[in-house]
Amino acid sequence: MAVVIEKRSDIDLDVARRVAWQGEGVSLGATAMAAMAAGRDRLVRILEHDPEIVIYGVTTGAGQLAKRKLKPEERKGWAKMSPGGAAASWGDLLPERVVRGICLARLANFVDGHAAVSPEIARGVAAMLSGGAMPQVPAMGQGGAGEILSLSHLFTDLVERVEPEEKDVMCLINGSPSATALVTDAALAGQRRLELATRVFALSFEAFNAPLGHLDAELEGYWNNRFDAAALATLRDLIGGGHGGTRRSYQAPVSFRILPRMLGQAGRSLGMAQEVAQESLQAITDNPVWVDNVDAEHPHGQFVSTGGYHNPHAVLAMDSLTACYANLCVIAERHGAKTLDGNISLLPDQLLDPDDTEGMHRGYMGCLPMAQTGYEEEARMYAQATLLPGSESGGFGQNDVASPVFLAWSKQERAARCLDMALASLAPISVRALDVTKRKAPAKLQALVEDIRAAYPELGDRHPHGPRAFGLAETFRNRIYGG
Repeated sequence: MAVVIEKRSDIDLDVARRVAWQGEGVSLGATAMAAMAAGRDRLVRILEHDPEIVIYGVTTGAGQLAKRKLKPEERKGWAKMSPGGAAASWGDLLPERVVRGICLARLANFVDGHAAVSPEIARGVAAMLSGGAMPQVPAMGQGGAGEILSLSHLFTDLVERVEPEEKDVMCLINGSPSATALVTDAALAGQRRLELATRVFALSFEAFNAPLGHLDAELEGYWNNRFDAAALATLRDLIGGGHGGTRRSYQAPVSFRILPRMLGQAGRSLGMAQEVAQESLQAITDNPVWVDNVDAEHPHGQFVSTGGYHNPHAVLAMDSLTACYANLCVIAERHGAKTLDGNISLLPDQLLDPDDTEGMHRGYMGCLPMAQTGYEEEARMYAQATLLPGSESGGFGQNDVASPVFLAWSKQERAARCLDMALASLAPISVRALDVTKRKAPAKLQALVEDIRAAYPELGDRHPHGPRAFGLAETFRNRIYGG
């Protein structure tokens, strides 16, 4: 089933999920085609009205050649130049879902007519989403002043298959659809990851036998924060009344008491990512772009150069998610270590190594928090602010500031994987704690427990934990990125 796009307001997070993650195609409706035809006609009339007008990349060269004025007879030849030479990056590739997201986001610039792209070019971009593998786009080496490197990888084949007119190539490789797709991907994955993390932490909270008062509903009003309130309510709902027996009589360690607030912080960061993704999916970021400034000198409006191809809001949103993932890695490690320490958890010693009558340490779990520490520290390494480059970079001439958006996405992606690993290390510790004390997991966490037991059919056997924890982490990631 194809998504029909008539205007840029039709592109939202749900459409992005359907097209980028689930592989649905896209078709451009009659309203969009008419708006693009009108936009193209405006460009033609502007060029006819003022043959000497300066429009970047149309009547002038691009980049360091911007000061070169093109003669009318040169423009057609310039318009047909392939962007393949700008596809200069290489290295690890973006997932296809992100490449599809870039292609979808590219259409927002087109469908209302502001870019003045030829409708046939826009139809070609939409067709890329309706069948066949997408072009490969590197995630690494994206240090350009805008997104020309990534977009050249994506659209060179299309340009070389069609007959582009004035501005068409500029319409394809300018703007910030890559930033849009990257922050959208982070937001879509972040929602599912936070839902999973909340379930694992609810299981850990119950396994530790932490006092339910730490989640009291009255705290929602006391803390005066809607994200903390949502986390408190979700944890209470997942745990329910708990096992119904005697609970710990005094407060749990800090890592358990601040859990709702740390999940609340993650919820706030996710909300920012969703907000930035939603606004970016419907943004016009072309350079140059048509504006409706009509006067005697510009009876058809005019084209102005812009900085839309930098999206610092996407960088900030993804950095915030990265920081939250690193923080949650710390909480996961602390929960695991404290649960295994009977002096703190008040749980039986056999939790650490059940049935160890022969000194074989068959099911020893004490090293899992050590592995968690590795994931925690790696995530902390990624959780550094992604700033504009401190030295002149991103090319030469006018291209004096590179966009750091790909770096922000890559750090977020790697920190997210560390969190998935940390959660997969905490989860079996929690199930072991419930088993040793003969307590049942809350009903709403039974599906999670089944996933854990599928990876750990015998929690006390001789098999090493690493491969099984990795398998559980992959199960978690399939839940996040799959259906």
